[in-house]
Amino acid sequence: MHTLTPSSFNSLTYLNRVQPSQNRVGPARLTVKCGYGLEFSNLTHGHGVGSSRGDWQSSCAILASKVISQLNDSPTDGNHHVNAVNGQSNAVTDLQLVPIENKPLPPKPLTITDLSPAPIHGSQLRVAYQGVPGAYSEAAAGKAYPNSEAIPCDQFEVAFQSVELWIADRAVLPVENSLGGSIHRNYDLLLRHRLHIVGEVQLPVHHCLLALPGIRKEYLTHVISHPQALSQCENTLTKLGLNVAREAVDDTAGAAEFIAANNLRDTAAIASARAAELYGLNILADGIQDDPNNVTRFVMLAREPIIPRTDRPFKTSIVFAHDNGTSVLFKVLSAFAFRNISLTKIESRPHRGRPIRVEDDESEGTAKHFEYIFYIDFDASMAEVRAQNALAEVQEFTSFLRVLGSYPMDMTPWSPSSTSH
Repeated sequence: MHTLTPSSFNSLTYLNRVQPSQNRVGPARLTVKCGYGLEFSNLTHGHGVGSSRGDWQSSCAILASKVISQLNDSPTDGNHHVNAVNGQSNAVTDLQLVPIENKPLPPKPLTITDLSPAPIHGSQLRVAYQGVPGAYSEAAAGKAYPNSEAIPCDQFEVAFQSVELWIADRAVLPVENSLGGSIHRNYDLLLRHRLHIVGEVQLPVHHCLLALPGIRKEYLTHVISHPQALSQCENTLTKLGLNVAREAVDDTAGAAEFIAANNLRDTAAIASARAAELYGLNILADGIQDDPNNVTRFVMLAREPIIPRTDRPFKTSIVFAHDNGTSVLFKVLSAFAFRNISLTKIESRPHRGRPIRVEDDESEGTAKHFEYIFYIDFDASMAEVRAQNALAEVQEFTSFLRVLGSYPMDMTPWSPSSTSH
């Protein structure tokens, strides 16, 4: 089921423009149509029914259904005439209305509850992730959207494009790791593409040393894995007494797949226990990450934003730029501090459109400064007035401001002893 969003609701995207808008959006008005095409909004107290024959028939059907619903409760005389319809005595009691049996009821009007589904609604969804089966991203996609169809992609950008082209319904991609820091490539792609963050999921990382069956650690000469996985297990590999060359590949599960496909008997991979199961490898060492507090944060992306709520903890992600260098950054941060809004992340990336700002001073010469784009996560929902006011103030100091998403926090309990196999 696709997320439905009323066209009049614009709380997420009204700030996704350079210039602020002065338009105030009113509540949406729904017009429900019955089977004959009569619009209920055309029925007023001053005018009975429409002028066309179809309108008259529809009105008769509506009145008949109300008569039947009151037969059991309203008193009747000897001629079996109804004494009251809709509380009006003798006004329409002599109408010879013919009840229509088994007529389907009009569709129920949508409510805000219908338009705000729970964030965990992954049944039958197609979810794109980067890597091959057995990757940690696949496990994150399964945690975010249980029972969904996982779609592996060879690159991060392919995952973005698969959602934009309707090949997938969602994408689950990593943005930061507790040891390796931010994944800058995905922050750049968030700005380049127009997908919306609709949720987050945090996945504990549990690395294993994998090799072909029958291979012992002393036979190894190479260890291959993703660069971050290699760096996260550097000390443990040394403690195991392995005098091996480290080689970086695209992803952890891909390393396991490569060993199995090429029957490499002198090479081990750092990957998950699920990768060992999928590709028929043995686990030589379990939990080889240097720090047990190793967690990767993933974001869930969709073509349309979700409607922010206040009945559970929400997080909002924004990106902005300004023309006056970093001097206005303090003013931007003050807009959140003044309203007691906690910031959970600040990330700067080079401004690709204008990476260097040049200032000429006749007395001191020419100064060159790097220009940056800033990403900020803060703990508040865009449904809260304080968050809306904070962004309205931030917009006064910035030349560009975009809301990447306002979404539920991942509140899943976790401890260092938890493992993700």
